[in-house]
Amino acid sequence: MAKVFNTTAVCIPDEHYMVNLDRRLEEIKKMVDGRKYFTINRARQYGKTTTIHALRRYLKRDYYVVSMDFQTFGNAEFKDEAAFSLAFAETFADAMKDLEISGGKLKEAVECLEEQAGSMNAHFSLRNLFRHLKIICKASDKPIVLIIDEVDSAANNQVFLDFLAQLRAYYMERAEQPVFWSVILAGVYDVRNLQLKIRPEEEHKVNSPWNIAAEFKVDMSFSKEDIAGMLKEYEADHHTGMDIDEIAGLIYDQTSGYPFLVSRLCQIMDEDVSRNRQSQREAWTLDGFMEASSILTSEKNTLFDSLIGKIMTYPKLNRILQNKIFKGETVSYNTSTQEIDLAAMFGIIKNAGGVVVPANKIFAKVLTDYYLSQDEIKSLEIYKVSSRDKNQFIENGKLNMKLVLEKFIEAFTDLYAHKGRTFIEEEGKKYFLLFLRPIINATGFYSLEAVTGNNTRTDVIVYYHEELYIIETKIWHGQKANEEAEEQLLSYMKSYRQDKGYLLTFNFNKTKTQGIREIAVGKKTLIEAVV
Repeated sequence: MAKVFNTTAVCIPDEHYMVNLDRRLEEIKKMVDGRKYFTINRARQYGKTTTIHALRRYLKRDYYVVSMDFQTFGNAEFKDEAAFSLAFAETFADAMKDLEISGGKLKEAVECLEEQAGSMNAHFSLRNLFRHLKIICKASDKPIVLIIDEVDSAANNQVFLDFLAQLRAYYMERAEQPVFWSVILAGVYDVRNLQLKIRPEEEHKVNSPWNIAAEFKVDMSFSKEDIAGMLKEYEADHHTGMDIDEIAGLIYDQTSGYPFLVSRLCQIMDEDVSRNRQSQREAWTLDGFMEASSILTSEKNTLFDSLIGKIMTYPKLNRILQNKIFKGETVSYNTSTQEIDLAAMFGIIKNAGGVVVPANKIFAKVLTDYYLSQDEIKSLEIYKVSSRDKNQFIENGKLNMKLVLEKFIEAFTDLYAHKGRTFIEEEGKKYFLLFLRPIINATGFYSLEAVTGNNTRTDVIVYYHEELYIIETKIWHGQKANEEAEEQLLSYMKSYRQDKGYLLTFNFNKTKTQGIREIAVGKKTLIEAVV
């Protein structure tokens, strides 16, 4: 069976194109070898379950790896201590029997756990459970590693916290008696946040039952080199002639290595873009990549639904992201702020030099599209202007970006110049994107490049019918800052191998010259539009 790119459930090496996980597995094994108890908490669709499945295979020579998934536990299993203890015992025993365990005392200990759990049933307690687990660990001829995936499924259950407290006590006694060699809990939330969710208000400050956990520092995002390795395997099978380094760089630039986004872009190019082109070769080009990016950011999927759901749940986070995207507002990355801590845990934001920014350009684009698609935004007159007259901007299938800027200046000046400096500083960049969106919608793609802490500029890359347009929007802060913006734009033009770039400046000087002018810098041309 031919391999494919996979974005659902677990990736299987023999069936799916995957990045090489050996480096990550080696780092995790060092923690296991060091008898660490820890949590792998990463955002949704970040490859946790795939990593756990690979880790089981990686560890099995040296350890008995007992892996369970709390998603398989229903609400009834968390009803009370007896129900949970019984479900855990049965699942643990089944997992042990699936391993190639030696006979004798270990097999007898596992069978005894099953028998006792079954006979005591409603009276089987956590204390009974852990007594048998100690017996099993003592009888084992190899250290036992316990892995529990999807611990989020236990998020609202007090019995799970009681289980963690027992596990903590179990860990503290490891020098005196046999216990699990290592315990790994996996989920989006770390256990401190699980406690925060279910403890009554007056108990929020008590110590977490999982304060024994070692810090998990393994980087699970994909590097450009990781992506290139996966593409090399694909190219060996399909011979598309792609520039692997270029495509890997483009994918990493847009996704910052978020595993689901990386695989989904590859999947779209392989399955969807290639179907729209004359050959598979054409899908693995800059043009094919841009089409895939447009498809991805326009689709409805569980990751984007979760992203939008989280910002709706946390209004303060919503304001932070809106102000960052449209105003360039700087917010310090401080995880003592609950919204920032949770947003980082959910994978929505990241730390860029001490400043909060969207985690990747795909998320920034999805959020921007969401904000610009709101009914109250689309009802604004400037959106109606560009929607009504959008065909004038297309000449022989090409986008006339100079004309876009000219008409934006006219429309913005007519509609909003009277509103004053504060309005223009806060809304100018948003209104330009709002003006641009219906012009390129469905045919073109734009990417927000401004994910740095700089609050004076926003870079926009527009891709339309195999043509790139690099636009820098900024607030006028004097001649020196303007020259720096020009240098920044020239740098982008060099990176993208473009001879023409566009600078949109919102200038509040009464003596300004409004309109369009062209500036020649060597062989490059800057088109500066001043509002």
